[in-house]
Amino acid sequence: MNEQSTQNKKAWEYRVYEFWNKRDGTPETKAKIILENPESQLKKHKKYFQNIKGKKIANLCGSNGRKAVPLAILGADVTVYDISEENKKYALELAENANTSIEYIVTDIYDIDLVKYENSFDMLYLEGGILHYFNDINKFMSILYTLLKEGGEMILSDFHPLRRCLVKNLLDESAYQIQLNYFDKELHNGDIAFKDHFDENEQKEFPNVSIRLYTLSEIINSVITTGFKLKEFDEHRGWGNENIPWEFTISAFK
Repeated sequence: MNEQSTQNKKAWEYRVYEFWNKRDGTPETKAKIILENPESQLKKHKKYFQNIKGKKIANLCGSNGRKAVPLAILGADVTVYDISEENKKYALELAENANTSIEYIVTDIYDIDLVKYENSFDMLYLEGGILHYFNDINKFMSILYTLLKEGGEMILSDFHPLRRCLVKNLLDESAYQIQLNYFDKELHNGDIAFKDHFDENEQKEFPNVSIRLYTLSEIINSVITTGFKLKEFDEHRGWGNENIPWEFTISAFK
C-alpha cells in the first residue's frame, strides 16, 4: 500500500461507522428505506441497471453499501472493494437487515488480485467522488479494465472538475477546503468529507486525506487510452439544481 493509500485508509477508518449511523441512521433503519424502493436508491444512475438479475457487478470504493445493497436486492451478484473496515461493518449489517448479501473485500484498489479477478465482472460501478483518492489515474483505469469482462460496461460518476473553479470554496459541501488551480497535478492534504458532521472541538482529531484532483480531459483521455469504448458522457446539475456542472457520469464498454 503506497503512502497516499495508507493515509486515506487511516482517515476512512476513523469514526466512519459512527458517521454513517449519524447521517443515514442505523443499518436497520437504512435497510427499511432501501427495501421500500431499491431502484430509487440508484437515483440518476438507475437507467444503467435495468435487467441486472444474475449479473456480476463490482462496486469499487463502495463505501457503506448504500448502492451495493440495492443492486443486490435487484438480483445482481455484487462485490464491493473498499479500503475501510468501518465501511465494511456498516455495509454487511445493512445487507443483513435488507435480507440480501454482498461480498465485501477490504483492500486498496491498487492491491486487488488481478490474477484472481481478471475478466470477472459484467459491470463496474464507481460513484460518489472517488478519483481524487488515486494519484495515478492511468494505473487505476488499467485495473478497472482488467476486472471487466469483454463486452462489460463501466459506469463511472464523479465530481465535475470544473466546479472547483465555479464554487467559492473548493468542494465546500464535502469539506475539502483546498484552493487549487484547475491544472494542479500535485498531491494535497484535505479534510475528510464527513468531518463537519461532528462537534467542532472533535474535528481537530480527524486524520487528513490525501487527494489529487484531475482535469476533465485527463479523466476522459485515461478512459479512452486504457482501451474502453466511450458510449456516453453526461453532466449533472448540483444537488440544489444549481446551473453549473456538479457531477458527471461516463458509460464505457470493454
